Amino acid sequence: MTTEPRPPRRAVEDFHFGARVVSADGRHIGSLNFMIVDGESFDVHAIVVKETHHFSGHHLAGAALMEDDVAIPVAAVRDVERDQITLSITSAEARRTEPYLTYHYAPVERGDSGRLLMADLAQTGYAPHMVEEAQKRLDELEIHRGENVMLGLTGKRLGTVRDLVLDQGELAGVVIHPEGFFKEDVLLQIRFLGRSDDLALFAHLSEADIARLTPFHPSRTP
Repeated sequence: MTTEPRPPRRAVEDFHFGARVVSADGRHIGSLNFMIVDGESFDVHAIVVKETHHFSGHHLAGAALMEDDVAIPVAAVRDVERDQITLSITSAEARRTEPYLTYHYAPVERGDSGRLLMADLAQTGYAPHMVEEAQKRLDELEIHRGENVMLGLTGKRLGTVRDLVLDQGELAGVVIHPEGFFKEDVLLQIRFLGRSDDLALFAHLSEADIARLTPFHPSRTP
């Protein structure tokens, strides 16, 4: 049994939020919404793709709880360009990936039975509480476009996440859109990031470190 050689990848890949995501068979399935990384090492585990209305089926049946964010392992990413990500899986395989968010009814609380009975008698609606659950481990984080990047625990904001830069599949740095400190987008290397949460990234920088940050000008050539 032989396997096809994997196409060469660029040494440095700029994962641009909002980039078009295309399956191996050429179908446009959606756009890059955010990424899932390890909370300690910042290793990238998956990209989360927001499917197009056509690919997800929203144009056929707009179900209230139809989920259109799907998590795709970073190993299934074949090639990355500034404005497009090409997967190594087909559109059929992408459709079988689990939704990133799932919904289920919350446990019945005291008083819910009475509310349901009153709604039935009055012929009005009553919707039980729904719980939204993300398909990620407790030690994984979401990194979104626009996420705050804080200067340590000082409460000062360096800026917001614009893009991520990967080197051979490993997170090399975060592109920051400035907030007072800089005039242009800058690349913050991963070594300056400490443990973060889903609300913000925390950068451990001295004034000298900040002065040495250079503007980020992504190359558009592979």
